[in-house]
Formats: sequence, structure tokens, C-alpha cells
Amino acid sequence: MTQTPDLDVRELAPAQRHSTIFGTWSALPPGEAFILVNDHDPKPLSYQFAAEHPGEYTWDYQENGPEVWRVKIGKTDKSA
Repeated sequence: MTQTPDLDVRELAPAQRHSTIFGTWSALPPGEAFILVNDHDPKPLSYQFAAEHPGEYTWDYQENGPEVWRVKIGKTDKSA
């Protein structure tokens, strides 16, 4: 079993975060995932995924703050 890689966006400018996250997700093969590491709850990002990629992603909180949030974001087989 391979370890799920982290994508730590805490040091990125807020304007760069979503494009970096979606770029990382787009490059994933179906069935793979990464761990988003953020300094706030990325719930608005989940709404963007739901609007743009319904049924094509998974979203699983691993850590819920108060200083660090970790979310496992994956690509489903439906996104192939």
C-alpha cells in the first residue's frame, strides 16, 4: 500500500490555492487521492468540487482544526 501524498497549501497565496488543488486533483489517476493540508476549513472548496465534478471526487476529513485541517481528496472511477 502506498502512502497518500500531502498537498500543503498553507504557504501559498489564497488566490493560488484553488487552482493548485484542482490541478493536483486533475492529475490524479482514478482511484487515487491526496491529503490537502490547510490553515482553515476548506468546506467552500468542497462545494466547488460538488458543482464542477459531481460524483467524480471523494472528500474525507482527516483532521478538523482548530489550526490545521487535513482532507483526503480522491478521484473516483467515474471521473475517467
